[in-house]
Amino acid sequence: MARKKQEEVKPGAPLWLATYGDMMTLCLCFFVLLFAFSTVDAQKFKAVKESLQGALGVFESGPSLSVVPNYNDYPNDIPVEEGIDYRELYEDIKKKLDEKGLQDSVTLVINERGLLIRFLDNVLFPSGSAELKSDSTEIIDMLADVIKKNDNSVRIEGHTDNVPIRTGKFPSNWELSTTRAVNVVRYLIEIRGIAPDKLSAAGYGEYHPIDKNDNAYGREKNRRVDIVILRAHESK
Repeated sequence: MARKKQEEVKPGAPLWLATYGDMMTLCLCFFVLLFAFSTVDAQKFKAVKESLQGALGVFESGPSLSVVPNYNDYPNDIPVEEGIDYRELYEDIKKKLDEKGLQDSVTLVINERGLLIRFLDNVLFPSGSAELKSDSTEIIDMLADVIKKNDNSVRIEGHTDNVPIRTGKFPSNWELSTTRAVNVVRYLIEIRGIAPDKLSAAGYGEYHPIDKNDNAYGREKNRRVDIVILRAHESK
């Protein structure tokens, strides 16, 4: 019986593979050009990142994608106002807070309102209380020295989580958040001698959260005290 003649195998890669490789190379070049012509909006990227951090948490009481944030990068489009340089102010306060080991409990943000100094509530106050901690006055003293150097107004804002509080002194979170803000203002006026017309206090209760209240980590972030060195147009 005659053996079947084997087909001759041509050397080199199949013709279709060469065509496919050329097409992949062209696609790669196309997407590289698209990326080169694009620009990344840093603020939008940051907003997406923070949204994912809140949505993708694994444990109820743990962080989502990273540990508690330290200091937020300040945007490059904030102009220098006459008499106050927010970038310089940011760096000055950041350095002093770092020296006190507060980088995990304090967030600094420069935004359209001014310079926001955000404290987790347990830095300044015991849980469920509006009495300043004895060691918190050292932190407020440091900020008072900064406030005295500038003419801009300062607003103290108290915030809570959504867990109800019903005590004889604080019937609701409104009273707790407002009293905390007022007590910081009183300290700045009565102890540190800040001009009262530079200061204001606001209590927002649970109604201005920065994270979800359905887990311990989010509630911890929402319990906070914000000290805002206001920009000139916000001071009016």
